[in-house]
Amino acid sequence: MKIFFKLFGSHWLGLWFPALILFAVQELPYMLMPLIKPDPNPIMNLPEHCKPLAVAEGMLGSACITLMLLVVNKNAPLFGTGEGAGRVFFILACTALALNFIGWGIYFAGIRTAAVMLIFIVAMPPLYYLFIGLWRENYILAGTAAVFLCVHFSHVFLDLRAD
Repeated sequence: MKIFFKLFGSHWLGLWFPALILFAVQELPYMLMPLIKPDPNPIMNLPEHCKPLAVAEGMLGSACITLMLLVVNKNAPLFGTGEGAGRVFFILACTALALNFIGWGIYFAGIRTAAVMLIFIVAMPPLYYLFIGLWRENYILAGTAAVFLCVHFSHVFLDLRAD
């Protein structure tokens, strides 16, 4: 963990290298998709119905990854489950990731319902980032992820409904 300068409280602009691994692990289904080639693939071929939501979704998703990497809580260890609430949020982040992987497994197995896509594939990644933010006491990330969850879910829900 590298720390450059103080933002506020115990939050610093820095580099938290495990964020790169946490991001890459969450992206594994997308890396496997070209090998699996699901057909049809509605989650990747959804018609766009609301450009402002799509732009906001992209910006918020990118912001979550950036904030996870660049906003560091000086009091947090490099990597550890913590105690108390920190441990609970770490477990919740792992649970959100596991549910996301389960959803992708269901999706790749051919069950591509709106419920599977919305609950497992759409809602879980923002929850993963939200819980990572709470676990690391990175409240900027947690707040951004909460907004990302609402925008991402609404955007895909409206696109699925219009399709």
